[in-house]
Amino acid sequence: MQSNQKELLIQKHVDFIVNYGKTHDQYEYEMSDYLRMSGLYWSVTFLDLVKSLDKLNKSEIVDYLKRNQHENGGFSPCDGHDPHLLYSLSAVQIAITYNVLNEINSEKLIEYISNLQQEDGSFSGDCWGEIDTRFSFCAVAALSLLNALDRINIEKAVTFVLSCMNFDGGFGCLPGTESHAGQIYCCVGFLSILNRLHMINVDLLGWWLAERQLPSGGLNGRPEKLQDVCYSWWVISSLKIIGKLEWINIEKLREYIISCQDDETGGFSDRPGNMPDPFHTLFAFAGLSLIKAFPDALKEVNPVFCMPQYVIDRVKVKPQLL
Repeated sequence: MQSNQKELLIQKHVDFIVNYGKTHDQYEYEMSDYLRMSGLYWSVTFLDLVKSLDKLNKSEIVDYLKRNQHENGGFSPCDGHDPHLLYSLSAVQIAITYNVLNEINSEKLIEYISNLQQEDGSFSGDCWGEIDTRFSFCAVAALSLLNALDRINIEKAVTFVLSCMNFDGGFGCLPGTESHAGQIYCCVGFLSILNRLHMINVDLLGWWLAERQLPSGGLNGRPEKLQDVCYSWWVISSLKIIGKLEWINIEKLREYIISCQDDETGGFSDRPGNMPDPFHTLFAFAGLSLIKAFPDALKEVNPVFCMPQYVIDRVKVKPQLL
């Protein structure tokens, strides 16, 4: 049951995440092998933000990381799957959060990521060749955290991402494709890491992003779509990076996010009344942290990496913010 009350039920949400997937015959668990590494990142980051990282078994997670790094350096989501950039970034984020980069083969991972850059500067997600601006973000985010941005052609990478910028100020997954808040986060974060935010029309993009807020207070990913609590991250992190966060109604957004918590089972869903899951739980809390809704209860989140700010400070990475 979703709640309209203003209280944030942190302990219920911690219990929900810690217990999620422990019963491995759950249909949802069995059907989501391909998300397992990202699921660990969502869970680890959420628990760190709410000061409960010790609730997970660190040694089991480190063993999982090591088991799913392939000979080519990339990480797969789980046993028996191919490596991919998406899960390689999640693995790096987990390793850095736990301060165990020495437990994985960073040099092989750097080589894997750099080899996925194409002649036009884009990145394929894996050896099968799909191109998407998400993968450009994953590549530079991971390499930045590994202090290895010099291993790719940065100028070509920037040229490709800018070719995906649209007349409305937003970005799509490929040149000429529709602007979408998730892709905008990836491209804005990419340009932030590479200190190229001056190449964005921040007023035009800020207007497009602010238009994503609906009467409910929630945000959608593109025009004429329903609100979804995960856009409480993708939209407002982009607004924060370009210095336009005040262009939306923060109080109405906070109320919408809280309305998506399940006060019986714990966890957050995309919209009130739907089933909660770790993905929406992390991005609900990351959004609340970014708008400083519960500053005493939540650690500060970095708007580019969606990781606790203290972790980013520890590795001395400083993405550009306007």
